[in-house]
Amino acid sequence: MNHFPQAWGRPRDDVYGPYDHSFLEQSNPVSHTQSPAVTGTSVIGVKFKDGVVLAADNLASYGSLARFPGIKRLHTFPPHTLLGFGGDVSDMQYIDRLLMSLSIRENYSSTDPSAQHTLSAQNLHTYLSKLLYSRRSKFNPLWNSILVGGFNSSGEPFLSSVDLLGTTFSSPTMASGFGAHLAQPLLRRLVEGDEAKGNAEEGWKNVTREQAVEAVKECLKVLWYRDARSSERYSIAVVTKEGGLEVKEDERLEGQKWAFAEGIRGYGTQVN
Repeated sequence: MNHFPQAWGRPRDDVYGPYDHSFLEQSNPVSHTQSPAVTGTSVIGVKFKDGVVLAADNLASYGSLARFPGIKRLHTFPPHTLLGFGGDVSDMQYIDRLLMSLSIRENYSSTDPSAQHTLSAQNLHTYLSKLLYSRRSKFNPLWNSILVGGFNSSGEPFLSSVDLLGTTFSSPTMASGFGAHLAQPLLRRLVEGDEAKGNAEEGWKNVTREQAVEAVKECLKVLWYRDARSSERYSIAVVTKEGGLEVKEDERLEGQKWAFAEGIRGYGTQVN
C-alpha cells in the first residue's frame, strides 16, 4: 500500500489500478485576466501656455472597497514628461518597470555620458500606444488609461491619452475614468477659445499656470463629491521648461462644501 502523503485520499493502486491523470489535461486555450482587481479612478490633465498639469487621487480600490489609500498614480519620466495612470494597479507597475528599463537603455546609448536621453513626451506616448495595441492584439491587454503630458519635439506643450485598446487622443484638456463625464465640462470652460474666430482649440495658450492648477483642484473636489472610488488625498504635478518636473504628493482637498447633500433624496434616511 502507498503511504506517501501525495497518495492520501486516492483509491489504492493495487486494488483499483494506477491513478488516471487524463482528466487533468486541459484542451482549452490559455486565458488571461479580463477584469482588473485593484484599480485607480480618474486622472485629470490640462495644458497651459507654459506647460502641463496632471493630477490624480491616491486611492486604489479593491472592487468597491477603498483598500489602498496611498497609491501614487502619477509617474515622472525625466527630464520633461509626466504620466498619469488610471485602471489596473498591477499593470501600472508593470508599465513603470518597462519605462524604467527604457530610460536606462536610452541613457546608456547616448554618446555623451553626462547627457540625458532626448525622448520627448510625444515619443513616449507613441511608445505606449504601440505597447498597449500589441498587448490588446494578443488578447492580453494592459488594463490602463494613461495620460501623457510634457513637450513635443518642437518644444510645445503636449497632452495626450492612450487606453487599453491602443487608441490615442489629444486635446487641451484630458480626463480618464469618471472624470471624463464630470471634469471635462469644467476644464473645457477654462480653455475654450473664441469660436467665432475659429480658434476654439487655441484657448489654452491664454491659460496661466495658476488657473490650470486651480481648475484641476476644483475638478478633483467634484470627483470627491460624486465618485465613490475617489479620495480626498491626491497628487499633482506640473511640468514647465524652466522649472522642469514639480510633483506634490499626499495633498488634501481644501474648502469642501457638503451643504448640497441636505437636498439630495433617494437614499439613506431621506427617502421622500
